[in-house]
Amino acid sequence: MKVVIQRANDANVKINNKVVGKIDKGYVILVGLKHGDTKDIVDKMCDKIINLRIFEDENQKMNYSIKDVNGKILSVSQFTLYAKLSGRRPSFTDAMKYNEAKELYHYFNDKLRSLNIIVEEGVFGEDMKVSFTNDGPVTIMIDSEIDF
Repeated sequence: MKVVIQRANDANVKINNKVVGKIDKGYVILVGLKHGDTKDIVDKMCDKIINLRIFEDENQKMNYSIKDVNGKILSVSQFTLYAKLSGRRPSFTDAMKYNEAKELYHYFNDKLRSLNIIVEEGVFGEDMKVSFTNDGPVTIMIDSEIDF
């Protein structure tokens, strides 16, 4: 599992020019799932995400988590995080199959909600337009194969 976390002042996701998810201060999270990912991996990722301290305190030090600042999450499925680039056109053979990934993606969002985080989301498998104001900018990538 890979996630890209972007600290944001505001964000939204649109499908056919209609806003389907919107947050103010928090994270835009791009979520990629690969073959072999499990609920246990998702649980560990959620714990890491909500305890990650990348919001600044009064001394401009990154000491606060999303929980500390009452931030929200805009979650967007992103199978392209598992692109393989052996040529000029990416291959996505490492990405989890659609139905499995959809189920695990929804489990991921529900798990974050169970940890008292407000989560807005895009629509799995749809063509989405994501807009946000990156705060900092701060962008962090977490890969379950490296960071656990």
